[in-house]
Amino acid sequence: MLHIVFQEADTAVLQKAIELDETIAGEVWQIKDDFAVGPVEGIYETEGYQARRDWWKMLLESSPYTEQIDLVDDKMTVHNLLKKLEEEPELEVWIWLGQNQHDVCGYYWMMSQLKDYQGRIFVLYMNNLPFINEKGGIFYPTALHEIQPKEFLKAKKLARPITLSEFEIDPDEWKKLCSENGMVRILEGGKKIASKEADFYDKEILSAVNTEPQKLHKLLGNMFGKMKIKTGDVFLVWRIKELINAGKLEAGGDWAKGWKEITIKLAGAPVQTEVVTE
Repeated sequence: MLHIVFQEADTAVLQKAIELDETIAGEVWQIKDDFAVGPVEGIYETEGYQARRDWWKMLLESSPYTEQIDLVDDKMTVHNLLKKLEEEPELEVWIWLGQNQHDVCGYYWMMSQLKDYQGRIFVLYMNNLPFINEKGGIFYPTALHEIQPKEFLKAKKLARPITLSEFEIDPDEWKKLCSENGMVRILEGGKKIASKEADFYDKEILSAVNTEPQKLHKLLGNMFGKMKIKTGDVFLVWRIKELINAGKLEAGGDWAKGWKEITIKLAGAPVQTEVVTE
C-alpha cells in the first residue's frame, strides 16, 4: 500500500496513524504543488509546465521558501509512482483528500494520469464528515492534519476504488478548469471547483490592512485566522505586491532582504512615528 497526500502537515499525521494500525502500513508520498492557484493551461505539456514553474519562481523571490522551486517535482513523483505500480502488481494506492481546493485540485491533476491502474487506485475523501477533536467535541475538518491520528483509523473505512466513470468524468472537469486558466480555484462543494480571477483575495487583504503599518507576518497571521477559503502565504504576498503596484497599499522595508522587516499599510495613510507593533 502507498498513500498520497497533498500537504506536508498531512504526511506527519498519517504516519502517526499508520503506527497505530499496521493494516494501512505503507509509504506516504506528497504531491507538493498547490494546483488551486496559478496558471494551469497546457499543464501536461512542456511549455505549460515551464510557464507554471516560472510563475512560482517569480512568487518565491524574496520569500522564506526560495529553495522550494527546485524541491517540487511532482512530475517525477508521478513517474516514480507509475513505475512502482508497474513493478508491483499487488500495490494499492490510497489518495487522501481533505475538504479543500488544494487537495481536490491536486487530486484532479494527479488521477487523470492513473487511469491504466483503475481498481488499484483508491480515494478517501473527508467530505463534510464529523470527527472528534482533542477536547472530545465534534467538528468538521477541512484539512487532514486537523484530524487526530487515532481518528484516521475510522477514516480508512472510507477507502473506495476510483470508478471507471470517475476516470472519464473527472479529467474532463480538470481539462475544463485548465482551459479556463483562472489564477484561483475554489471548492464550492463535493468535488466542484470554480475558477476565479487573480484578485479573488484582494478584498480580504484590503480589509485586513489599516492606516498604521503592520508587520507582514502579523498581517498574514490575522488573515489566516479569519479566512474561510484559505490559500498560501506566498500567493497572498504576491497579491499584496500587486496591490502596492496598483497604488492601493504601501510597503516599508526592503523586499530584497526578505519578508521579515516588511510593513504594510493603506496607501495615502499618514506616516506613523511610533514603533511598529509586532
